[in-house]
Parts: sequence; C-alpha cells; structure tokens
Amino acid sequence: MPVILVLGLGNIIMGDEGLGVRACERLTQRYRLSDGVTVLDGGTLGLDLLPYLEDVTDLLILDAINTGLPPGMIMRLENEQIPQTLAIKMSMHQVGLQELLAVMALRGHTPPRMVLLGMEPARIEPGIELSAPVLANLDALVASVVAELRSWGVTVSEIESASEFPCDGR
Repeated sequence: MPVILVLGLGNIIMGDEGLGVRACERLTQRYRLSDGVTVLDGGTLGLDLLPYLEDVTDLLILDAINTGLPPGMIMRLENEQIPQTLAIKMSMHQVGLQELLAVMALRGHTPPRMVLLGMEPARIEPGIELSAPVLANLDALVASVVAELRSWGVTVSEIESASEFPCDGR
C-alpha cells in the first residue's frame, strides 16, 4: 500500500517563503484525503524531516522556488529535476531540502515518485502575508495538488461547509 506524504516547506514569517506551508493549510481546510496520505507542515526543518520520509513511497513537496519566472507562476518538477532546480538557492531551508534529498538517496530511501509543485515568489522579506501575485494563484496551486494526488489514485473530496472543519484545521 502506498504511503503518500504531502510536504509543505517554507518560513511563514518571510512572506512568500511560507507558500508551501500556506498551501498545505488551504489543502487541509478544503479537502479530505483518503487513508495513507499525510499532509505535513515541514516548515524549515531540513534534515530533521528525515524520520518522516523513510517509508514514503510517493512524496509531493510544496514550496516557493526562485527560477526567474514571473511571480505567481506555478511549476511542476519531478524526481531528478528537483535537486537540479534547488541548486539556485532562495533561502536557507532549500539548502536543507537539497541535503535531505541527498541523505535520503544515500540511505536508499528515495521515494520512487517524487514531485515538487512550486510557485515563483514575488517577495521574500519579513512579514506573514503572501504577496498579491502569489496569493492570487494559491488556489490554482492547491488545485494542482489535488489533480496530482488524484492522478496517483488518491481519493480527494471537498469539505462541504465550515461546520465540517475539524478543530485541528484538517
């Protein structure tokens, strides 16, 4: 049985840098996912995430990625494209992610399927708000996450009303 992890990365007090975490929040507020899927706020934990990844068969990473595209542009990378793109450093947590992927490979724990859904940031500076172009495309990013998960065979259903939201935000 697949073990699927949706991993949101970023520092929520640095504007668009917190995009991956914000996308996970929106995903869990609006959707229910089938058993075997975990949504994790990985923040800026880097190598401390290793124990969460050891038995994962399918890894979906959500993050802000600086590639020079216009702010708010969504991109999809898979498998070996991910570490290559992370060679362009945007923040300290990306160093941690690149190291995390390398350690996973050395230990033989690289998931067979690994996808990064990211968005080009507009502003990486102190503040808790996402920039206008990133916020405008946050729902589109979450829709991409839902589509990706469904393509992996995950059952994703919308939460009907706010009264159905569990207390923990999921």
